[in-house]
Amino acid sequence: MDLSNLKPAEGSVKSQGKRIGRGQGSGKGGTATRGHKGAKSRSGYSKKLGFEGGQMPLQRRVPKFGFTNINRVEYQGINLDTLQQLVDDKKIKDTVDFEILFTNRLAGKNDLVKIMGRGELKAKLKVSAHKFTASAKAAIEAAGGEAVTI
Repeated sequence: MDLSNLKPAEGSVKSQGKRIGRGQGSGKGGTATRGHKGAKSRSGYSKKLGFEGGQMPLQRRVPKFGFTNINRVEYQGINLDTLQQLVDDKKIKDTVDFEILFTNRLAGKNDLVKIMGRGELKAKLKVSAHKFTASAKAAIEAAGGEAVTI
């Protein structure tokens, strides 16, 4: 065995296939399988997202409607039955503030919280939140608690 008859182990090297665009002698020279002319035959070609060959693209054919209010304020809604569940699970005692809601993963750290009136509240709680619905505020006060707007 010497340098003239070295070869890789059987099955370790896959055949590389035809090398495209490496001269006429290779059999794949000239246009290098790209056809004649047109954008796709050129180097550096990349089609735009949603391009349909010059046909009017879908995102331009479909009618647009409505608008998005840039001043809209989104609140994370939390219902009374959720608060009652926390009391039943002994996760809260007498006060509910943003820290407690955040640690129990009911609100994100940048969320605004709105307490809503679904379900019933039996526990006496002092609830601090950014907003309350009228029914939620009434239910909290009916249970002997207090609704504090942050």
